Amino acid sequence: MIEWKDEYRLGIDNIDEQHRKLFEIAGQAYALLKDQFSVDKYDNIVTILEELKDYAIYHFQTEEQYMQSIGYRKLLSHKVMHDDFIEKINNTDLRKIDADPEKYLIEVLDFIVNWISEHILGQDKNYVI
Repeated sequence: MIEWKDEYRLGIDNIDEQHRKLFEIAGQAYALLKDQFSVDKYDNIVTILEELKDYAIYHFQTEEQYMQSIGYRKLLSHKVMHDDFIEKINNTDLRKIDADPEKYLIEVLDFIVNWISEHILGQDKNYVI
């Protein structure tokens, strides 16, 4: 499962802490996937998605304010990536979750894990001075 590693560290304490929180949310999704005693995971999946969305919005605002404060020239294109992430979560088909929660949870995890790691390593590292 996805775990925080030093390679994800940007050296900007509040942003690094927020990235760690995103990893924690992904960890919650993974724990739910592995929980054999939880039969109906629908409500928990929806709760995790809501937490992810709310926290991502908060985090993206922090990141965008930081980029603006340092005059980062690619702020707008970076913001588009953030907006795409939120749009993806907003477009969640709740019927898919209800129809096959395990499958959907795996898809969500795959999306979160890939997005977080690729975004931090591939995009966020670009604005570090």
